[in-house]
Amino acid sequence: MHDLTHYAVETTLGYQRGFFGLLAEGWDIDDTTGKGARGRLPPEAGEVECVVGLFDAERASGTLWTAEEFATYAPAAISRELNDETIQRVRARRAELFRHWSAVPAGGTLVLEF
Repeated sequence: MHDLTHYAVETTLGYQRGFFGLLAEGWDIDDTTGKGARGRLPPEAGEVECVVGLFDAERASGTLWTAEEFATYAPAAISRELNDETIQRVRARRAELFRHWSAVPAGGTLVLEF
């Protein structure tokens, strides 16, 4: 679910160098830890991880946060505005991805285009 949240955040908010963006550039999954052959992650990847973490925390809380709550928990360095409209678009995309994933048979694959 975390990786699908990455996809929803990156594609909805227009990030190019988050987890999926780096994979699309040819990075290996091990390199996305920042400890691989490519070295440190680009700053945008760290920002994406923070935004994804907010949505994961919201999901774990069992409640829908307001834009003000996102702002309270968000680091000041986030460059994308998390207002009611953008938050709702990410939630909708993530819910769609979760539905697609739940329909994949055991051992199956969900193909995502980035």
